[in-house]
Amino acid sequence: MDKETFNYTLLVGITVVFAIVLTIILRKILSVFISKYSLKLRTDPTNFSFLKNSVGFIIYTAAIIFIFYKIPYLKSLGTALFAGAGIITIVIGFASQKAFSNIISGIFILIFKPFKISDIIEFKDGQIGVVEEITLRHTLIQDYQNRRIIIPNSIISEETIINCNIQDEKIRKHIEFSISYDSDIDKAIDIIRDEVEKHPLLIDNRTEEDIENNIPCVIVRVIALSDFSVDLKAYAWTSGNDNGFFLKCDLLKSVKERFDREGIEIPFPYMTIVYKKDMKNGAKI
Repeated sequence: MDKETFNYTLLVGITVVFAIVLTIILRKILSVFISKYSLKLRTDPTNFSFLKNSVGFIIYTAAIIFIFYKIPYLKSLGTALFAGAGIITIVIGFASQKAFSNIISGIFILIFKPFKISDIIEFKDGQIGVVEEITLRHTLIQDYQNRRIIIPNSIISEETIINCNIQDEKIRKHIEFSISYDSDIDKAIDIIRDEVEKHPLLIDNRTEEDIENNIPCVIVRVIALSDFSVDLKAYAWTSGNDNGFFLKCDLLKSVKERFDREGIEIPFPYMTIVYKKDMKNGAKI
């Protein structure tokens, strides 16, 4: 290896090592800043997290440009490639289309903020989780089974999502119960309302006018007369999706226990079997 080749190899090695070390240092500094100071400064950590995840891309891109610029052979090779782009440009364009689409979508998410880190979002297919990280390429979501869902930014930007944290975190939880046709509907409604109003996670969302007009804190309505049951629905306000889940689970248990104690039947389907005897030509069919 001649001296010139050795010097260029050394330059490439130093540049790569410097880029790696600088990326690690900057990511650690930004991680500390995000975790310690975003809450103190009451600043949305999404912007800092996106910047942290962009550091490596920016530094490595700068390192590659620097190497091409400093090594004459690579510089002339790059010039020749750009001069005769043609087919290469088309191939690279198709290959990088998705990558650039994800990057642009990530920037749009950062600017318009349809969701941010720590938001609870739900997709139309029923998947739900907490936004954990937004990178240049994808968004990382932690679901309620502690699994990580990785969704490319270009896909999540086109999805219809429910953000449970935008503006007002209060949600109205709908809890359904079924009683038999023989049960006392008014008594069942009173039991449901009483159990919901006793729950510590309930929020009284009534206006002053509602209170003056004696509108109950919890509305319970008959929503259907089904084949085997009278269906009731309670409307209960609580703070956030997690509390809504806990509220529903607790009430299904407590209302069922009250129904059992006070003689309200929760129905189940009955099947009536009819045997027909048809004597034809002396044979039983």
